Amino acid sequence: MLNCATTTIVCIDLQEKLINLAKNNDVLIKNASVILNCASILNIDTIITEQYPKGLGQTIEDIRNINGFDKFKKLEKTSFSFLNSDEFNYELKKDIVIFGIETHICVYQSVLDLIQKGHNVYVISNCCASKNKIDYKTSLRLMENFGAKITTSQIVLFELLKDSRHPNFKEIQALIK
Repeated sequence: MLNCATTTIVCIDLQEKLINLAKNNDVLIKNASVILNCASILNIDTIITEQYPKGLGQTIEDIRNINGFDKFKKLEKTSFSFLNSDEFNYELKKDIVIFGIETHICVYQSVLDLIQKGHNVYVISNCCASKNKIDYKTSLRLMENFGAKITTSQIVLFELLKDSRHPNFKEIQALIK
């Protein structure tokens, strides 16, 4: 079970030149924004990665405009797994909630490294995308076979809240209306 105190959220490469690769990118952006807003409200450790931003652009504006975005940790990288980046120096919690683009490359390789290091990994399927459906579906299946839990944004939100009496319930609920 996810818990705010034991969770790190990782947003992989939601960048200007990559976002257009995603089918239904408006849905992906909306769901990712909800998760990141929730992370900000609940003060959950969050890492935002950018794959070679000089060539692929910065994190998309919708994400940069999230209230509290400035308190998220940022990581520029060229390695596909964010854990292999020379710049990676963050302490991760036991549970990792991860999502982004492209599912079959940077998300996939990061998930495998996280599992290998002993983390409980939750992949938010409706916040992930690949250029083509077969790569997306195959990578989700492989990640699950390796031990990742495939989930959705709303499952994660309500698992983090646990109860409608949570002090931030109404604020989080308003994000999905």
